[in-house]
Amino acid sequence: MKEAMFYETKGDKSVLCRLCNHFCRIKDGGRGICGVRENHNGVLVSLVYGRLVSANLDPIEKKPLFHFLPGSTSYSISTVGCNFQCAHCQNWQISQFPHMNNGEIIGEDLSPEEVVDAAVLDGAKSISYTYVEPTIFYEFAYDCALLAKKKGLKNVFVSNGYMSPEAARHLSQVLDAINIDIKGFTDKFYHEICKAKLKPVLENVRLLHELGVWVEVTTLIIPGHNDSPEELADIARFIRGVSPAMPWHVTAFFPTYKLQDAPPTPASSLRLARDIGINEGLKYVYEGNIPGAGGENTYCPSCKAEVIKRRGFRIGENRLKDGKCGNCGTAIEGVWA
Repeated sequence: MKEAMFYETKGDKSVLCRLCNHFCRIKDGGRGICGVRENHNGVLVSLVYGRLVSANLDPIEKKPLFHFLPGSTSYSISTVGCNFQCAHCQNWQISQFPHMNNGEIIGEDLSPEEVVDAAVLDGAKSISYTYVEPTIFYEFAYDCALLAKKKGLKNVFVSNGYMSPEAARHLSQVLDAINIDIKGFTDKFYHEICKAKLKPVLENVRLLHELGVWVEVTTLIIPGHNDSPEELADIARFIRGVSPAMPWHVTAFFPTYKLQDAPPTPASSLRLARDIGINEGLKYVYEGNIPGAGGENTYCPSCKAEVIKRRGFRIGENRLKDGKCGNCGTAIEGVWA
């Protein structure tokens, strides 16, 4: 347990949490929407500081990040809790754990020093804060990130993009890369499926890019919910408006958690989404969760040569030379070294 960042105490001992765009007003003894930040007599505390439920060595491609240290591994950590309640959450057992277990908090107590030492020992090039929305364990993530920087490690968020502007600016000081879900492009989808709003996510994609963080975007294509050509084109146009070089991952949905009635995403839908993204002017669009179909490879936007060949989370061949296409010499945007 540790005092939280980004909050203010009101006269009635309630607190206003300013960590994410829910801006929860929390009464004494209550918790925020995330289920892991609690008001103790006017002091907001994080209940999950150092309480890790997952620590794994993952390929960076699993985040997914395709233009950030390809072929490297990332030490990936998580606590319980989340500020979204997505009906299709693939990690619902930990993201919704406090809500499903009368507020119980579980996890192994670890210090930031132990996390960073483990990452170094495992040969990771970065630490990823992931599996649930990492903003909800911000204090621990930030302390780890500060130490990671001193040890020469990069820091990565895999995020729903719902942190407050204040938190996003603070985070940018230690964050090297982030993958943000744009889960759909309507408030209806965000309200019904995620219990959130679209606008703050879009604002943070733009803000973090402007602050110099390497940003990639993921959209899980759910048949009947967010897969219309019009909506996909809207997402692609938004990303292009921020940066045509921002990679867009369009990935396949499989029925899970509370969203069992939608069918798995057909490969044809991912190909359509990729074609839409390319036609809208994006340089790099990737198909995810369907290994071997060719949509995972990086192609030079100039000569169309295959620059990085992938299958799933594995690099088959990397023809980059000093961040440039090995065929024509065109610079390929990303963080390569």
